[in-house]
Amino acid sequence: MTLAASLAAFIVHRDHSLMLSVNRWPAPRWIRAWMIAATRAGDGWLWYAMGLVILLFGGEQRVAATGAAALAAGLGIAIFLRLKKAAGRRRPCAFQPHCWATLLPPDQFSFPSGHTITAFAVAVALSLFYPELALGMLFCALSVAASRILLGLHFLSDVVAGAAIGAGLAYGCVWIVRLAV
Repeated sequence: MTLAASLAAFIVHRDHSLMLSVNRWPAPRWIRAWMIAATRAGDGWLWYAMGLVILLFGGEQRVAATGAAALAAGLGIAIFLRLKKAAGRRRPCAFQPHCWATLLPPDQFSFPSGHTITAFAVAVALSLFYPELALGMLFCALSVAASRILLGLHFLSDVVAGAAIGAGLAYGCVWIVRLAV
């Protein structure tokens, strides 16, 4: 077995072990409410609202900031749609039902997490323009990412890959926008 195959087998094994634990955990009511709210916010309305607030009150860098965030999010959506079909990885809920979460996934594929890509693309891009908002932005992005795991919609590796892709896109798009300005 090659090193890559061994590493992939290790990741899949750890993902499935965590999935079994999460799917059986009767989380406290406040965590359930937080995770459902976070995943619903990650459906897009939170990022649209943040973009609107930045456009209205963001000062002279508002257009560049929202442009970079929108570009990163748009590229992220294009990437995750292609990667999901190429990877074809089934979601955790396809292997085992969750003990308390009954949300239906938006599609059948798990890798990578599109919610997490978008969350980190927007949060990191806006944080690079407005460092004073970084803590709140990253809290929102991490909440979205955690919700995808705790609701049984994604594996840990789906979310880690999504965060890396989203953050990478954010840095790249901010760099491009700053060059253009």
